[in-house]
Amino acid sequence: MAMQRRVLPGSDFIEQGLDDLSRGVGSMAALLVSIGAPRLTRLGLHIPDPLPDPERALYELLRKADADSAHSRYNALVRRLVIFERAAACAK
Repeated sequence: MAMQRRVLPGSDFIEQGLDDLSRGVGSMAALLVSIGAPRLTRLGLHIPDPLPDPERALYELLRKADADSAHSRYNALVRRLVIFERAAACAK
């Protein structure tokens, strides 16, 4: 599925998150992949050490960057994750 995964919508962000997690980097992408870890694992992806409490950590990261847009940016990122998950489920 790794090669197929690269053509799915949002795959760039998922790939970055997986890479960041494998290197121990707590980036936005790593937090998003950590949020989706249960479903992504069921879809066949190996999630290296998901970050704890990723929902709260992602929101805080976004809030620190720009408090006024944190909520809408958080929702947009979660939608991006869900779109990838749905596409991956269809491609499976």
